[in-house]
Amino acid sequence: MNLPNKLTILRLIFIPFYVFFLMTDFFSFTSHIATLLFILASITDTLDGKIARKYNLVTDFGKFADPLADKILVVSGMICFVALGRLPVWVCIIILAREFAVSGFRLVIAANGTVIAASMIAKFKTTFQMIMVIMMTFDLQRLVMDHAWPVWIWNVYHIITLVVMYVALVLTIISMIDYFYKNRKGFRIK
Repeated sequence: MNLPNKLTILRLIFIPFYVFFLMTDFFSFTSHIATLLFILASITDTLDGKIARKYNLVTDFGKFADPLADKILVVSGMICFVALGRLPVWVCIIILAREFAVSGFRLVIAANGTVIAASMIAKFKTTFQMIMVIMMTFDLQRLVMDHAWPVWIWNVYHIITLVVMYVALVLTIISMIDYFYKNRKGFRIK
């Protein structure tokens, strides 16, 4: 249990707290706490990979658990956003389907003794998904209304969030195609 793996586990521990603050409305700043928790969890994702590669601490557990923790973190947020009306359900379904398909395939490949690390496209996908989740978690609309800021601030933020969402969606689909194509030999049944 090296430092990168501990950071991965820490990211998993952050998830229920993130969801709690995202879904509760006790105070006007609960979404800000949720945003901070998500950013801290995202930082652990960046750190664990860099530390693992720099100090040669890459493990099979890390190759498997790191992308799984990323998926659980991002998907938890997206399911909450559907419930909160911030994310179209069809976008959530496409992203969830990709994550289940790739994770299931990874398990089949792992059963044969092969662990496949995340590709660069998958890392871009995860980055854009995390940016999307941060932007949707941060309740700028409420901040604008509470402080009587001009509405155009929220409108611009909303448009940027939609652009990030669609980029994340496209990268999700491309990364799935790339993943299955590069690992197509794993589809062969013995």
